Amino acid sequence: MSVDPLFDVAGQVVLVAGASRGIGQAIAAGFASRGAQVIITGRVAETLAKAAAAMSAQAALPVECYVCDVLNPIAIRETVAAVVQRHGAIDTLVQVAGVNRRKPAQEITEEDYDTVVGINLKGAFLMAQQVGQAMIARGSGNQIHVTSLNVDRPLTGVAPYAMSKAGLQQMVRALASEWGPAGVRVNGIAPGFILTDLTKKLWSDATMAEWGRINTPQRRLGVPQDLVGAALFLASPAAAFVTGISLVVDGGFSAGWSWPIPAESQ
Repeated sequence: MSVDPLFDVAGQVVLVAGASRGIGQAIAAGFASRGAQVIITGRVAETLAKAAAAMSAQAALPVECYVCDVLNPIAIRETVAAVVQRHGAIDTLVQVAGVNRRKPAQEITEEDYDTVVGINLKGAFLMAQQVGQAMIARGSGNQIHVTSLNVDRPLTGVAPYAMSKAGLQQMVRALASEWGPAGVRVNGIAPGFILTDLTKKLWSDATMAEWGRINTPQRRLGVPQDLVGAALFLASPAAAFVTGISLVVDGGFSAGWSWPIPAESQ
């Protein structure tokens, strides 16, 4: 069956930052299996190499990997330069790298704050900026940044995370406004509650699992693969006139609340 060219990403050079596991790995694999030249980055060489090898087995083109800590401006510059030199351009950047520290606000240390905001916001900006410069020089490009439902309603116990993701959403809008005239689109994806290696322990709690199920109209938590379609759409010609938005992928969680109203009161 032929691929509709409106949604075709084959041949694109796609850099996925933070793709050694979870959401980033799923999105990278989604592009790789559809003919894109995928390059993934992460902080741990061994984990990154294993992820790249697993994706390559299902891809038309070998998935490449670079160790790159988004807190290191030099590493970002060197990685982006190496990718552009090797492939000529970066068509799509998918920025997924992020961390969280679950603590009451009054217990957050300066180190906690600097780590979360540094990786989630500063690192994302530095990566966006470096790739953006190459895209502006070329006159085309597309960036996708993974934000969060915390942009809309911050959850308790994750203040720096919510703050960083709110800033990231504003970054998406600001860069879309500035870079649009240069042919560069910038969008976000706001995931709902997604089961990953980092969140499985939290959602294994029966109370948490039931809360998530009841308040999600689709009656399940998401999985990383649920984000793939949104990323492919935003990177494809189908989204040529889409920029500055954050596409919510949450199974309907943000549509409204489910509350235990007695049947006799309905």
